[in-house]
Amino acid sequence: MNPGDRLPALEIPVTRTLIVAGAIASRDYQDVHHDPELARQKGSPDIFMNILTTNGLVGRYITDHFGPRAVLRRVAVRLGAPNHPGDTMVLTGTVEEVDGDTVTVRVVGENGIGRHVTGTVTVSVPGGGPV
Repeated sequence: MNPGDRLPALEIPVTRTLIVAGAIASRDYQDVHHDPELARQKGSPDIFMNILTTNGLVGRYITDHFGPRAVLRRVAVRLGAPNHPGDTMVLTGTVEEVDGDTVTVRVVGENGIGRHVTGTVTVSVPGGGPV
């Protein structure tokens, strides 16, 4: 891997099940992540994905690419446009830095209304790069 290298894009269908399951798994019981009517009452057109689910999907994107030996060392993300059911989030990544077996990747996730997530992930891959 070299700075500037791009990771293949990953398309993630944003389903109602994914949003609700991610909220439950991360113990985030905010109504905007599972109750469409209450989400609308609070100004959202529908339920939306929580940050912990997004964080997990970003981590999955990196570990899927770098393989089973990959260890996430740092994940720093910032949310933008919400992920609503029926949309697709497309994650892309660009290598920013390589230091031995440690790689820093800039990650962007976009959906139909804009940029859902931006951030950087630092991953170490003992014994080599992607599998």
